[in-house]
Amino acid sequence: MNPDKNASLVADQAEALLRDLADWGTTTTVVQHGGCVFEFKGPFPPGAPGMGYYNLEGELPGFHGHIRLDAIACIGFQEKQHRGRDSYAFVFQGVQGEVLFKVFLGRSSDGSVHPEQIERFHAIRDSLSVDAGTKRN
Repeated sequence: MNPDKNASLVADQAEALLRDLADWGTTTTVVQHGGCVFEFKGPFPPGAPGMGYYNLEGELPGFHGHIRLDAIACIGFQEKQHRGRDSYAFVFQGVQGEVLFKVFLGRSSDGSVHPEQIERFHAIRDSLSVDAGTKRN
């Protein structure tokens, strides 16, 4: 694992990534708030913009919610070992650098990260490194 610690998507790319995640298969979405950790394991739901939010519109029962797009400052790439296993996540951050939520790549029944998701994750991250002179905030 050799992540580019500076690689991140800019805020205006959030909606495109959220739309794309709906086609990735099983992921784990993590929201930490007030000392609590909430996890949803399953397909990231499709959505649509409306009234300043990206409204998650998945099947019921399932993951639903409203993501305030203007609250997202950037999306980072987390690539590290967690409990001895490779772990990959998109980290949605707010304007003060706080983590709003994370979307982790999914795992197969043997605990390994889905290889096709790793390829897509790296393709997005690596596309940011093509022009070294481009600001990556």
